[in-house]
Amino acid sequence: MRAQASGSGTPLAWRGAGMAKLSFEAAMKRLETIVEELEKGDLPLEKALKRYEEGVRLAKQCQEHLDKAELKLKQLSVDQEGKISINDMAEENG
Repeated sequence: MRAQASGSGTPLAWRGAGMAKLSFEAAMKRLETIVEELEKGDLPLEKALKRYEEGVRLAKQCQEHLDKAELKLKQLSVDQEGKISINDMAEENG
C-alpha cells in the first residue's frame, strides 16, 4: 500500500513538482482518476487547480514514456555507401 498524503487520498509519489517517475501504466491510471475528478466539477477551486497541475505533469511523463518506446522501435543503420537511415524495427519484425 502506498503512503497517502493526510486527508487527500493522493499517494505521496504523485504529489508535488518532485513527483516520483511512475510507470506509464501508473501515470496513465492516475491521470484518468484526475480527469474523472475534474469532470465531476465538485472540487474546490484550489484543489481543482492542484489536480490540473498534477495532470499536466503526468501527461508530460506519459508522453516521455511514449517517446522512449518509439525510439526503441527505431534503429540507425549505415549502408555500404555510408548513408545513415532509420529503420523502423516494428516494420522489419511485422
